[in-house]
Order: sequence, then structure tokens, then C-alpha cells
Amino acid sequence: MSRLLIRGKIVSADGETSPREWEIITDNLSGAGWSWGCVATVDSRGRTIFVADAHRGDGHHFVVRANEKLTAFLELESAIRENSIEFGYRPLPPQ
Repeated sequence: MSRLLIRGKIVSADGETSPREWEIITDNLSGAGWSWGCVATVDSRGRTIFVADAHRGDGHHFVVRANEKLTAFLELESAIRENSIEFGYRPLPPQ
């Protein structure tokens, strides 16, 4: 069955939707012991930006910003993966 990503939702050919992709990322973060948050704000040029952060009680903290919510969470997940195995994520395989 083919699936598409439309406005942050995974949609199957029959029209059923799965959780938004950013929700899957946040579930994974929470499951790995991270607290996270995201805000939308407007920059000095009037553009909407999303700021996402994640932190743990061990002092590790990551903050990213992006033009879209999904992109912000993908960047956050990537930053965590790139910086350590011990954060509850396995590193991405080399491409």
C-alpha cells in the first residue's frame, strides 16, 4: 500500500491517516527520557518560525529552529542522534 506525507500527516492510498510524523518523533523523545517543547513565533521579517527544544535531567539540551514544525522536529532528532549514542537513539548509518 502506498503512503504519502501530506502537511505532516502520513496518508495511505485509501485516505486513512497515521499520527503526524512530528508526533512520532516526540513519542520517541519522550520514550528515551527527553522533555521537549515547541513554539511558533514571528521573526523580525514577519515570517513564522518554529523553535523546538529537548532536554534531560543529565544536563543535555538541544534547541533548533526551522520554517516548519516537522522540519524543526526532524532537525532536533538529528542533532540528538549526531551527538551521542547514550541519548537513547542509535546513530544514523553512514550514507
